[in-house]
Amino acid sequence: MRIEEHPILKFNRGKEIKFIFNGQELCGYEGESIAAALHAAGVMVLGESLFKHRPRGFYCAIGNCSSCLMVVNGEPNVRTCITDLEEGMVVEIQQGKGSIL
Repeated sequence: MRIEEHPILKFNRGKEIKFIFNGQELCGYEGESIAAALHAAGVMVLGESLFKHRPRGFYCAIGNCSSCLMVVNGEPNVRTCITDLEEGMVVEIQQGKGSIL
């Protein structure tokens, strides 16, 4: 399910691009966030809570809640709800707090 409207954000869909999520090639569009592309691809769990390991999904979509922190191109703690998708990105679910590079 692709998010078409949001009360705060605008989705300017560009050309279709490919990226890697947990080793699987997926498609999204230029101009949409990583989390939005994952949601459209059917990925509902973006991570786990730190202590109880409960699943976390796409929640605030404005970068405030930290439910969407993931590892992007090797960099931990990327707020994927406000980070634009780019061709060839490698996105992974983050375990724990993420390691410092």
